[in-house]
Amino acid sequence: MNERICATIWGGAATAALALLIVLGSRRLDHFDAALIGYTFATLFATFGIAYRYAMWLQRPPTWRYWVRGWQLFLQPRLLGRNLIQLARRLGVMFALNAFIWRRGTLRGAAHWCLMWGCVVAAAITFPLVFGWVHFETVPGDLNAYRAYLFGFPTMAFPIRSWIGFAVFHGLVWASLLVIIGVMLAMKRRMTDHGAAALQQFGEDYLPLIALFAISATGLMLTASYTWMRGYAYDFLAILHAITVILTLLWLPFGKFFHIFQRPAQLGVSFYKDIGARSEQVACRRCGEAFASRMHVEDLIEVERALGYAYELANQPAEHYQWICPRCRRSLLAIAQANLWTGLRGGEPLLLDAALTDAPPATAP
Repeated sequence: MNERICATIWGGAATAALALLIVLGSRRLDHFDAALIGYTFATLFATFGIAYRYAMWLQRPPTWRYWVRGWQLFLQPRLLGRNLIQLARRLGVMFALNAFIWRRGTLRGAAHWCLMWGCVVAAAITFPLVFGWVHFETVPGDLNAYRAYLFGFPTMAFPIRSWIGFAVFHGLVWASLLVIIGVMLAMKRRMTDHGAAALQQFGEDYLPLIALFAISATGLMLTASYTWMRGYAYDFLAILHAITVILTLLWLPFGKFFHIFQRPAQLGVSFYKDIGARSEQVACRRCGEAFASRMHVEDLIEVERALGYAYELANQPAEHYQWICPRCRRSLLAIAQANLWTGLRGGEPLLLDAALTDAPPATAP
């Protein structure tokens, strides 16, 4: 099947699944706010685009090989317990704490952590409310208390003026403040770090930050309007906020934010490396030293063939270039260059066969 057709099917299936969940989760749209339909359609569009692009990315031979092998290794019965422990640790260290970013610098780590958690909290609150999966009703007989409903099922009740109510109804405020702090830190780094300034691009580096700042700032303006300004300019601010959110959702599958959905795949790569390090190692067919796992080398050979690259070494003891360690590859490159150089000068050419069999190569006079 054509890659684009396959990706279109996956995108359509993901969009249809989300639409069905919206209908079911809101009890056949009983708890769906029609005023939020613009957000909903933008989210459905973003879902199609993300699923389409992810399916296209996943169909690439290297990505598909890592994906399949990662799941195979993770779900091995004898390793499943250990893998689950490692998964919990990596989710905490790599994602919750962003350890991989903090190692690149304190300012960068703080900016990324604030942006990530601000967006996570905002998404966890916004999408269930927009889809009608969560709504609040006053408790019968007690107008000072709310009860939360999840997918139409009643959950906890709490006083409106309690600390729980304050935290719940101001969750988006805290998320917006986190995002704005993260944006400011990221902007400071991009304006003061000469290395970052030399590589940055507007569409990849500044535009995502501007979009996040616009969403957060207009959201805070809405809160300020109905809290302290008696609803002054609320309609205008609501439209402005909706425009910033909808445009960002429409752009989500095509810009830098797509890495949010690619990053979790790194977990599979980490399991692949860990298990590969404990499995059978292969020795270089030139120097005899171990340099990689057999699984990794065999997978690389399959991926290269799928991509149309032919690195087989005809009539050579090594059989394929991947069975040679990186150090020996550099040596073979130098030998090949010397071979061409001495050949151009009329010298006797150096033999690749001799290099691979550790026999003394012929030397130019």
